[in-house]
Amino acid sequence: MHFDSLAELALASRLHALSEQLYQSIDDVFQATGSTLQSRWIPILRFLRDHGPASSTDICLALGLPHTTVNPLASLLMREGLVERRGTTGTLAATATARHALRQLEPTWLAIRRTVNRDYPGISRLLLSALAGTEDALRRQSLSDAILREHGALMSAEVEIIPYEPAYAGDFRRLNVAWLERYFVVEAVDDAMLSDPEGMVLAQGGAILFARCEGVIVGTCALLHEGEGVYELSKMAVDEGWQGLGAGRKLMDAALETYRRLGGRQLFLESSSLLKKALGMYERAGFVMQPGVREGSHYARADVYMVYDPRR
Repeated sequence: MHFDSLAELALASRLHALSEQLYQSIDDVFQATGSTLQSRWIPILRFLRDHGPASSTDICLALGLPHTTVNPLASLLMREGLVERRGTTGTLAATATARHALRQLEPTWLAIRRTVNRDYPGISRLLLSALAGTEDALRRQSLSDAILREHGALMSAEVEIIPYEPAYAGDFRRLNVAWLERYFVVEAVDDAMLSDPEGMVLAQGGAILFARCEGVIVGTCALLHEGEGVYELSKMAVDEGWQGLGAGRKLMDAALETYRRLGGRQLFLESSSLLKKALGMYERAGFVMQPGVREGSHYARADVYMVYDPRR
């Protein structure tokens, strides 16, 4: 399921999808047992039955629902003859029809409880407990406020470019394997270089750079020396979870500066036409698209050949 890969980013959407599935299951049960109620109505109807007349604000506070949810539902329930307004204050109350319909559902609720506890222990033991903990945490601290504080800290955090150190060899492999497996596959030439960056890059006169933010290695790239001042910009990868902070652009700028410092006379890169965003960054940095693929290319995935033009 695509939601799995998004993890926290799809939490609300995933809960919504699960909620819709559960609503539909219970509605199917209600219909099969002859009830005309809908599962979405039950929290309001049971609250009014158990606690007596209440304002929409009281209902919102008790159920943790916004007015944008409660008010339309209350209007619908009034049209269905299940809720009525009482007194000069206009409080809401369950009608006799609603109370009768709820009594008819008692055996269904017993069946729900027994089925969930027997056949779905993940719901009864884990999900309900996790929901209670999450609701408590959200009452203690606004999620939006917490995220905005973290966003502000990230936007002000410095992304620094540092040279290769042996301690970062694992990061060089981790970042590139993650990128390659996301879009392509790890080819033999990739595996060889990622397994021995010191021998295949540094010892040949090349360089490896890293982007570091808050002590975490979040990106990398390499300059591969092809000989006689010709270099290849390669192995550029930024951790998907740290994108948007400018790490890619800073790596590019640092790679170009390193190329100039090494006295390079030509710089090229190979890429794929599938990577539109990356190709745009390369063009903005001064790389020019060449006709066809590079002669002698080592990468099966490469169908783009670009050469750096310092005048651009």
